[in-house]
Amino acid sequence: MKTVSLQEATRDLEALADAVERGEVVTVTRDGRPVLDLVPHAAAEVGEAKPKKGGIDWEAMQAHLRSIGVEDAVPYIADDFDDPLPEDFLLRPLP
Repeated sequence: MKTVSLQEATRDLEALADAVERGEVVTVTRDGRPVLDLVPHAAAEVGEAKPKKGGIDWEAMQAHLRSIGVEDAVPYIADDFDDPLPEDFLLRPLP
């Protein structure tokens, strides 16, 4: 992974784009702190209208869970799951 300052990135954007096209990830910093990453664009797969967003491959996750014997990752959600908590919930000591 390559790291460049924001000034260098502005000056050398075309060269950085070439590096990213070759698969390299470039981290751009401002005052020594990472600000953004330049990564290769995720091209749409054949038959897919848009590239996948969010970076989570849900199908792969489901396949992995099935491979280790987990059929349902969230087998039960209580009916009162999203009910408001009592007002003193954070003030009570733990049991």
